[in-house]
Amino acid sequence: MTERFDFSLLATDGRARRGRLKTAHGLVETPAFMPVGTQATVKTMLPEHVRETGADVVLGNVYHLMLRPGAGRVARLGGLHRFMNWPHTILTDSGGFQVMSLAALRKLDADGVTFKSHIDGSMHRLTPERSVEIQGLLGSDIQMQLDECVRLPATREEIERGMRLSLDWAARSREEFERLGGPGKGQALFGIVQGGDDHGLREQSAAGLSALPFEGYSIGGLAVGEPQEIMFAVTEATTAVLPVDKPRYLMGVGTPDDLVGSVARGVDMFDCVMPTRAGRHGVAYTRHGKLNLKNARHAEDAAPLDPEGPTEISRLYSRAYLHHLIRAGEMLGAMLLTWNNIAYYQDLMRRLRSAIEDGRFEDEAAQIREGWARGDQTRT
Repeated sequence: MTERFDFSLLATDGRARRGRLKTAHGLVETPAFMPVGTQATVKTMLPEHVRETGADVVLGNVYHLMLRPGAGRVARLGGLHRFMNWPHTILTDSGGFQVMSLAALRKLDADGVTFKSHIDGSMHRLTPERSVEIQGLLGSDIQMQLDECVRLPATREEIERGMRLSLDWAARSREEFERLGGPGKGQALFGIVQGGDDHGLREQSAAGLSALPFEGYSIGGLAVGEPQEIMFAVTEATTAVLPVDKPRYLMGVGTPDDLVGSVARGVDMFDCVMPTRAGRHGVAYTRHGKLNLKNARHAEDAAPLDPEGPTEISRLYSRAYLHHLIRAGEMLGAMLLTWNNIAYYQDLMRRLRSAIEDGRFEDEAAQIREGWARGDQTRT
């Protein structure tokens, strides 16, 4: 019998929440950070190494997997879990972010969106129903409704239009998800709250979505150019009106400081390309902030990234060696720094989960921020 999707709220500390998702492919401890595997791979990482960092769930993307290798092919090969050798939980984004990020290559209407492939120029139609169908073929555990993500800043009229379109698409997505038997397969479909930086529109969106039987709720349309204080304010206003017994997912966020601040405001799940992208560009995340290993000051630095870091990567490899790899363009440099960064993010989530359980979230958050403020004091 397929395990049904479930969410348990285990502890709270202020607005910070400690929870657990149960999916057909395992447990996800929350707050959780999901490494991004857009094209069925977390760039430069083996799946087993991603798992070793503590990740319970990774993210794939409908738009990119629709173009290649194609959802039908993935289904014929046994589904996304088998295809990418990740037997744990998978969340798929609906393609809504690409409605914004690929604006020059798409045409939007009330029924859906038509994309011109950035790969070969071929045309592809994505509707709320088709997005859910593709996610069903992929076999992801947690699926997203198709929505319109409006880039900020924008006029209230434009934000409201996108919010109402997303609400309409939410109802259509849910209907198709039910028709395809998603709940019976242990799958979940999350609605996405839109409304830009307008608190009133966010509340309207959240209320409309809460009336539908979604398994969870996402906060979309943030981390798209607005200042952090606006993102935090909108997040706090939105989580305040979402159902307490359902998971909340802040999409596309973010920096370690974004994560700590958003957990404080009641968010359970996150994803972002930042740790993997930074690793490929020579940047390491540590307890003492970011280190740019391209900088010449590391050329003869025999110190490790962080002698008390969460993995052997941060303890065994010298900064001089990592600097050499990055400057020489060696793939191992990107691999090691990406591994370090994902491990750092997972360790950050572990620390926050433990602190919420023990009722000391604010103290732990202050200690984490103090480490960043103190900066890198390691010298050879």
